[in-house]
Amino acid sequence: AARPVSFHLDVMPVLTRTGCNTGSCHGAARGKDGFRLSLFGFDPVGDYQRITREIGIRRINLALPEQSLVYLKGIGGVPHSGGKRMEPDGEYADTLLTWLKDGAKLDTGTPPTCTKVELFPPQAVMEGEATQRLVAVAHYSDGSTRDVTSLAAFTTNNARTAEVSELGAVKAGVRGEAFVMARFDTHTVGSQMLALPEALTYDAPEIKGNYIDTFVGEKLNKLRILPSGLCTDEEFLRRVTIDITGLLPTEEEYATFIADTSKNKRAALIDDLLQRKSFSEIWAMKWAQLLLVKSNNQVSYKAAFLYSSWLTNELAKGTSIDEIVRQLISSSGGVFERPATNFYQVERDTLKTAENVAQVFMGIRTQCAQCHNHPFDRWTMDDYYGFASFFSQVGRKTGEDYREIIIYNRGGGEVNHPVSKKPVPPTFLGGPSAETKGKDRRAVLAEWITSSDNPFFATSIANRVWAHFMGVGIVDPVDDIRVSNPASNPELFDALGQRLIDYEFDLKQLVRDICNSRAYQRSTQPNESNKLDTRNYAYALPRRVPAEMLLDCISQATNSDEKFRGLPVGARAVQIADGTTSTYFLTTFGRSPRTTVCDCEATTDPSLSQALHLINGSATSGKISRGKLVQTWIDQKLTVPQMIEKIYVRCLSRSPTKEERDRLIKMVSEAGDQRVGVEDVFWAVLNSREFMFNH
Repeated sequence: AARPVSFHLDVMPVLTRTGCNTGSCHGAARGKDGFRLSLFGFDPVGDYQRITREIGIRRINLALPEQSLVYLKGIGGVPHSGGKRMEPDGEYADTLLTWLKDGAKLDTGTPPTCTKVELFPPQAVMEGEATQRLVAVAHYSDGSTRDVTSLAAFTTNNARTAEVSELGAVKAGVRGEAFVMARFDTHTVGSQMLALPEALTYDAPEIKGNYIDTFVGEKLNKLRILPSGLCTDEEFLRRVTIDITGLLPTEEEYATFIADTSKNKRAALIDDLLQRKSFSEIWAMKWAQLLLVKSNNQVSYKAAFLYSSWLTNELAKGTSIDEIVRQLISSSGGVFERPATNFYQVERDTLKTAENVAQVFMGIRTQCAQCHNHPFDRWTMDDYYGFASFFSQVGRKTGEDYREIIIYNRGGGEVNHPVSKKPVPPTFLGGPSAETKGKDRRAVLAEWITSSDNPFFATSIANRVWAHFMGVGIVDPVDDIRVSNPASNPELFDALGQRLIDYEFDLKQLVRDICNSRAYQRSTQPNESNKLDTRNYAYALPRRVPAEMLLDCISQATNSDEKFRGLPVGARAVQIADGTTSTYFLTTFGRSPRTTVCDCEATTDPSLSQALHLINGSATSGKISRGKLVQTWIDQKLTVPQMIEKIYVRCLSRSPTKEERDRLIKMVSEAGDQRVGVEDVFWAVLNSREFMFNH
């Protein structure tokens, strides 16, 4: 026999499916037109009370169910600011009316909960104007399953390629890929859709290279996209040197590499660059951005400097990333004596600390789940407050030095759920409750985050590394990993995470794999087949050099040192310890202000102020004059062609073309003053897109 209509299992899904509890309708914080529902249905019991018991005007009429306002407004039977939400003879109206006729009861006992949702097929290739029907199946805690296709909300992240109807029918559009998602209850799942022209001819090339190239090549073959060829030796030398060290190749390194005829010279160069101190300095800077290392009203300059130095030293001596993260999360003691404890001085709010940990170390943004179940991911309010409970017992007190804060475990303190008002036990994100009795909760969490039981840590870190070298993450943004923001290549995403685990979280080994791949070494020149692709690594993406590295490259090319607060003359911008220490150049070119943990804080987007600063500021012309390289070359009796050659090699790691050389020689001769003319050439090259970008 068919079970009776359930408020939890049937009515709540109808309210969600018809949009009644969205933020623009009754799910708004203050409701709408005097009626409020929990956003996306996170509080079914509260919603039941508001529907059946709240205010004098009854929203339900058990004597005449068809006259219930909750029903009439939905079918458009009476004026409703939200309009008609369901057809009178449709499934949704029938469910609601049947529930009303049965007495509008709340479920007795504990109703089964939806444990997962599957979407079939998980992936499909559509040619021409083909259509694909999707089916959503819900699994419940009592072992039952149910087709919930009609109750799921379908969306697509690329309607031009795959348009989806309300009932899950997908229609192919322009060539490309899309991720079609279905949301039901607290679960969001998706299917990958590829749309291809009908009868597209394609001869799959042989896949060469390492395991990275296998996964990239297989995806390109699915899309029937041909990859570009490899970059030149000059392009590779400059690209990999900037990416690994944040500096340009020297003239000597250029000459040696170009003259080298050995087959493995690219691999040998990668190995050499990875041994340099500048590699760890780049990653210390990137981690300092994410960990918000800066002085402010509650963090002294001394604390910020020690925190930054600790990070740099740990990375320089080869401490693995998982060990660094364990030390950060479980740290106790004084912020001077044990600099890792600054992690808990930078952010003191329990909920914000939990959000930061999830975003930085797992690439997960849980902020939405603070007030309601996440509309586009799996995270619920229970997940949010359960995870925050790990940080509810962090204690802080002032040390003998008033500037030093002591971090310790108080052994008491809970986080209460805003709906139930009860303490929430510490719970791993997406996992079980933690056994923390008699233990520091943070130490328990630190072990779990870096363990193989946590599916997010290794892949998140690997994806950050990948994005640094490739210009775009497999999941992008790198700190927004969710079902509705899927990996462009899930197999590669998982493989990189597993390799990082296999390498015991040694970043150098993963970087070696990436830089040795053909995917990394491709040309930036697209072909007819791949020119519209930006996510599948068919060609290399030109990338604006980040602010600190760009300033270091300008200083190196011009032989002109910088002076930063707390550092000796000649120190690099990537070595700046304090996030509040900056220059006009660094700020203009997008240095992270370190105010939030979002990866987006460091920007490489071009702007008018950047162009004006390069034209009018001292960043290039002033440094050329102070460096006195041109005058030195003139004193050494170098010819104009020789000086132009040196400028190109120092800045672009290549010789000028004959056309460029002839044009620039003419420009110098017309300048009247040879030094001024050559410095103008130097200035023009430094301000070129080719210099500003890694390509």
